[in-house]
Amino acid sequence: MLVITRREGEEVVIGDPANPIGVVRVASVKGDRVRLALNFPRDVEVHRREVADQIASENPTVLGKIRPAGS
Repeated sequence: MLVITRREGEEVVIGDPANPIGVVRVASVKGDRVRLALNFPRDVEVHRREVADQIASENPTVLGKIRPAGS
């Protein structure tokens, strides 16, 4: 895991700096609360951890093997 220190208003660029996947900006800091602004294309899913865990538990992985046609 990469840990980066940023101040309010500063940004982190995700991906190639010339053509980034997205940008995360520290919108504000108040006490122990940090607000982040996430700028990603609409086709990139962004979820809070608790929501991502819930989505993952509702869509269990399929167990089994894919058989070639004609088997």
